[in-house]
Amino acid sequence: MVEMHEMVPGKRFDRYHELGQYAFGEKLGLYIVVPQQLIVEVGVCIVYMVTGGRSLKKFHDVVCSDCKQIKLTFFIMIFASVHFVLSQLPNFNSISGISLAAAVMSFSYSTIAWVASVDKGKQEHVEYGYKSDTQERTVMRFLAALGDVAFAYAGHNVVLEIQATIPSTPEKPSKKPMWKGVIVAYIVVALCYFPVAFVGYWAFGNGVEDNILVSLSRPHWLIAMANMMVVVHVIGSYQIYAMPVFDMMETVLVKRLRFPPGLTLRLITRSAYVAFTMFVGITFPFFGGLLSFFGGFAFAPTTYFLPCIMWLAIYKPRRFSLSWITNWICIILGVLLMILAPIGALRDIIGNIIDKQYKFYQ
Repeated sequence: MVEMHEMVPGKRFDRYHELGQYAFGEKLGLYIVVPQQLIVEVGVCIVYMVTGGRSLKKFHDVVCSDCKQIKLTFFIMIFASVHFVLSQLPNFNSISGISLAAAVMSFSYSTIAWVASVDKGKQEHVEYGYKSDTQERTVMRFLAALGDVAFAYAGHNVVLEIQATIPSTPEKPSKKPMWKGVIVAYIVVALCYFPVAFVGYWAFGNGVEDNILVSLSRPHWLIAMANMMVVVHVIGSYQIYAMPVFDMMETVLVKRLRFPPGLTLRLITRSAYVAFTMFVGITFPFFGGLLSFFGGFAFAPTTYFLPCIMWLAIYKPRRFSLSWITNWICIILGVLLMILAPIGALRDIIGNIIDKQYKFYQ
């Protein structure tokens, strides 16, 4: 996608749907890309609502263990209140500081999570086998886990919008600094994810929580600080994924429905969006299940195989060449992921509801 951003001389594809329109045609490109991208971005925002609320609740419970228990619903509402304000920032450039803080916080709390797990050590009676008691449920959990993996690469859905903020000239195209940024980003992602995965599983086995910080409680001050870092991280990440949605909503309202642009339109549309994601997050506060479902259903197409289809449609690599074979492998695996991961996630969600591990409006 970085390479395709300026593939036509003198033109930049600053939006995912613009690239889709070039590859598939004006109308078909919109119908293929926009619904998928919206599902991804709205889905991420809902998951981040739940994540922010859970982290705030964990912070409260750690700092004030003797206090009266407060429902998760209220913490999600507190988290959402921040976004009613931040959502009024006009564009990507205006949230660059928030985005930087989010990246720093992500690396910091990931480091705290695995270091605290090492300090806590291997737990008594830890189990490393399958958590499920039946083969059918084990398979479904495996499929749901694939959705979790897919969710980790949500950034692909806004890569063109981010690249659009980089100045570009024929001598210095934007893809050069963007490639450096992508490489650094994935190095940081690896440094964040792999130690947490390996050390967390070593310490807690199959009993580890969806959010590993929930499994940790000591030292109190460090775990409390880590949870606040998560809150800062998801505040910034929410805004990054919400900004393209705001842009789409306001564009449609102004160009199609002739609404006058300005502060009033921004205040109403963006506040309504934040309220919607807050309501869904409060209703379905299933962090792990939502992660798996959205990861498979929406992230797989926009991340794993739509860019490959666009590459084949635009560049038309020679049949059975390395590029042609690689893209087709990604397309086949991506389609399988899109079909199987949501099935596993829904089965997991339903099973946990039946077992009363999941509750609505917690």
